[in-house]
Amino acid sequence: MPLPRPSAPPRPEYPRPQFVRETWLNLNGEWQFEIDRSDTGLERGLRERELADRILVPFCPESELSGIGETDFLEAVWYRRTVTVPAAWAKSRVLLHFGAVDHDTTVWVDGTEVARHRGGFTPFTADLGDVAEPGHELTIVVRARDSRHGVQARGKQATWYANSHCHYTRTTGIWQTVWMEPVPRTAALKRPRITPDLASGSFFLELPLTANVPGHRLRAILTDDQGEIISSETRADLDLAPRLVLPVPDDRLRAWSPQDPHLYDLTLQLLDTDGAIVDSARSYAGMRSISLHGKRLLLNGEPVFQRLVLDQGYYPGGLMTAPEDTDLVRDIELGRAAGFNGARLHQKVFEERYLYHADRLGYFVWGEFGDWGCEVGVRDDNQQPDASYVTEWLEALERDYSHPSIVGWCPLNETYQPLHDRITRLDDVTRAMFLATKQADGTRPVVDASGYAHRVADTDVYDSHCYEQDPVAFAKVMDGLAEDRPYVNAAPDGRHWSLPYRGQPYFCSEFGGIWWDPEAAAATGEERDSSWGYGERPRTDEEFVDRFTGLTGVLLGDPDMFGYCYTQLTDVFQERNGVYRFDRTEKVDTGRLRQAQLRPAAYENTP
Repeated sequence: MPLPRPSAPPRPEYPRPQFVRETWLNLNGEWQFEIDRSDTGLERGLRERELADRILVPFCPESELSGIGETDFLEAVWYRRTVTVPAAWAKSRVLLHFGAVDHDTTVWVDGTEVARHRGGFTPFTADLGDVAEPGHELTIVVRARDSRHGVQARGKQATWYANSHCHYTRTTGIWQTVWMEPVPRTAALKRPRITPDLASGSFFLELPLTANVPGHRLRAILTDDQGEIISSETRADLDLAPRLVLPVPDDRLRAWSPQDPHLYDLTLQLLDTDGAIVDSARSYAGMRSISLHGKRLLLNGEPVFQRLVLDQGYYPGGLMTAPEDTDLVRDIELGRAAGFNGARLHQKVFEERYLYHADRLGYFVWGEFGDWGCEVGVRDDNQQPDASYVTEWLEALERDYSHPSIVGWCPLNETYQPLHDRITRLDDVTRAMFLATKQADGTRPVVDASGYAHRVADTDVYDSHCYEQDPVAFAKVMDGLAEDRPYVNAAPDGRHWSLPYRGQPYFCSEFGGIWWDPEAAAATGEERDSSWGYGERPRTDEEFVDRFTGLTGVLLGDPDMFGYCYTQLTDVFQERNGVYRFDRTEKVDTGRLRQAQLRPAAYENTP
């Protein structure tokens, strides 16, 4: 039965808000679809024939919004649709973009393979070259493989059938926007890298190109609400990635912060020898600095306490895909309403539009990789991430480098493996991901692994996870940072997971997780036992608020603690420890949680 066609494709907004071209074609909507449970579709001719079902892209087949709702394991899935390349795209090269496809993807266009990609969280592009002729109809076929076995960066996706504990319904196949755009054949702009330098009041631009054509020039124009600030040009025929500097006069300089999330508009143009525009794109930039001084992590040279909330980015109808763009905005607004000024984006590379909204709303972000899925080894050598982890993380860093809301990177989360006299694959990959992050971005701090196994001695930031529920006991656990004896996670048998703390900026990056499910608390039997969280379930709203206030107060009162991350923003399926329910409705008076968090932080008031 065909899906009802909406008047506009789902998720119609432009998917790459920091590198915008005016001409593009959204390919979300109804696609042919077929499940290939044994991954034999290529042998059975699925690449060549019509597919049996229909699906609503960009929602994954496990989700209700896709129209499929199949939550069993899907070894492989196939997609097919036809699209007519606009005749107006004559003399252009056509690019086919995928926001994210989980996990191993092959794309064919008119029977020709045009792309392969491994990784479920990051975008990739197929250059259609001479395959796509303007005015002609193309047939796009996509196969996505998503095995439950072996090493794979899955995040919170369960590798057993049912949801349980903190693992949730899987995502297979396309789960972010699919779209096409035309670019010039001779030479075109590639995604810029925008680096703010508050000390000099300048933006440094790196502007990679597809080719260098004699006589071509690059122009960048910076504007604000008063108009043009500065325009700068450079040759585009010598360097593969030309650079420009855009100094901002003092009277137009505004630093980005949660209190004033000011963004400058940026226009990028590639010009030919006559000054005509060959290619152009719109972008934006925020001016801010991040620095480290002893145990301090500073924003624009000032200590700003980071009241973060863990955000897993799951939605009842769309799973990892927000049903609408407004849902991304609402999650940020819900966090702010409860007193948080940022989020740790947990076990998932969020779609880029979330970062756009964080940029413009002034919301701190710690970017994280969905690294869970490498637990395949034996005891004491149990976690074995492979090279694909580093590859996909580099793709995420390249996509998100220029977003001012991102104030730190977290390549790994809760890796746990005792330190011993052998260098393991986990040691190698942890260091590789740390070094890759530092090479890709020298402007932000990196925590080698959030909580648990700190295996890189020179990690910029040190942290811990602690779910002690009694505020008095929690204060004793977290005591000692002033004497360089912070709480460090260790194995249950007491063996060390981490190298020693060396005086870095420190925060408790997971705590709380209070098990609060008002409906289940009032129920009995199986309904009462259908949810979980940390600690004994509060009996009343008042008890929940008191515990929340006590736990956050411990960390707010520590002058050496630069921030915290409370678990979590919303319930997710059976995990009922969110500030809000899974459907984003309020559990308690969030104004009281906001009041508890907005008490002055000792960190901000200590010289």
